[in-house]
Amino acid sequence: MLERYFQLSAHGTTARTELMAGITTFLTMAYIIFVNPDILSAAGMPREAVFVSTCLAAALGSAIMGLYANYPIALAPAMGLNAYFAFTVGGGMHFPWQTALGAVFISGCLFVLISLFRLREAIVNAIPRSLKYAISAGIGLFLAIIGLKNAGLITAHPATLLTLGDLHQPGALLAIGGFILILALEQRRVPGAIIISILAVTATSMLLGLTPFNGIVAMPPSIAPTFLQMDLEGAFHAGLLTVVMTFFLVELFDASGTLIGVCHRAGLLDAEGRLPRLKKALLADSGAILAGAALGTSSTTAYIESAAGTSVGGRTGLTAVVVALLFLAALFLAPLAGVVPAYATAPALCYVAVLMVRGLAEIDWDDLTESAPAVVTAITMPFTFSIAHGIAFGFITYAALKLLSGRQGDLKPMVVVIALAFVLKFALL
Repeated sequence: MLERYFQLSAHGTTARTELMAGITTFLTMAYIIFVNPDILSAAGMPREAVFVSTCLAAALGSAIMGLYANYPIALAPAMGLNAYFAFTVGGGMHFPWQTALGAVFISGCLFVLISLFRLREAIVNAIPRSLKYAISAGIGLFLAIIGLKNAGLITAHPATLLTLGDLHQPGALLAIGGFILILALEQRRVPGAIIISILAVTATSMLLGLTPFNGIVAMPPSIAPTFLQMDLEGAFHAGLLTVVMTFFLVELFDASGTLIGVCHRAGLLDAEGRLPRLKKALLADSGAILAGAALGTSSTTAYIESAAGTSVGGRTGLTAVVVALLFLAALFLAPLAGVVPAYATAPALCYVAVLMVRGLAEIDWDDLTESAPAVVTAITMPFTFSIAHGIAFGFITYAALKLLSGRQGDLKPMVVVIALAFVLKFALL
């Protein structure tokens, strides 16, 4: 049955290989079941319910991708967008988390529409490569700021805005140790380096009496506090237009880039470099956003960690189905997820930042009209504590610089439209 449905032989793989690939992918991304509740709880969301919605959204999204599109791509709530959800929309703009969930749901509806009518590829192709890399890097720096803050390694200062935290605090020292542990394990290519670090820091914290031990396995908590709680009416508020577009644009770049990148490394692109069954993959990704918002979590998207599974031979949707089953099994780890301290997940945020910032190396630094907007995009995100502001200033700078430099031929209409929309937003709202 597995052979017929997933076409294992045609893809040069076996059920055993797909099983091992699924386990490998899960281990590399399982940190999200601890990190996501920690981040979204900062927006006032109930941690236990978010833990359940995170596991269910990851399981459902991965299952759809595997069973419908037959690709070894796993999905889960996106890093970066969960921080934007909690710290910008919730903390900075003071919108209730229910309204933010409504904005995520609307962005998912837009995704479904553009995926059905093949507009998604056109939009992605119109966005300059330099800004795509810069958005990824900027989100990484944004995550680094949050991670350093949660670890107590940076703190506010009235004169310099930021300064070094108290390195005598055990939480800060444990976070430093956890970060170095991740780097060492990754360098040695040990699967699950991030999850090992989170569990090691948490266990050490328990041994030192800093964190209570409430058990490891139990029945899953109730998802009722977050299930179908999105406020769609509130999400249509004028002030949330930029929020919806930010979710939409970041999801657009992140998910599309991940799909193409992982499938390219797995040798799943056709002779012309295109992704077969692309429409199915895009619809699976879009549907996962809608399902995640309904369950009660921020945007769900394809994970670059899926490349870990393809590196050990995963080639079909069976890999993603295995990941889905493992996320369902993780539902019973709620007691452990509930006691993981912020300084245990902080190293994961900082390591993800390391991975995302390396995209800046792909930018053409000899062309100022490409490099300057990229730098503006990347540094504005952490310094304004907003992904949306980074994207906005990046597009505005790019369009203005190209026009004033006599390089208007490099500008595509979609970039100009987005830049003008952001200008109007800052001028009128």
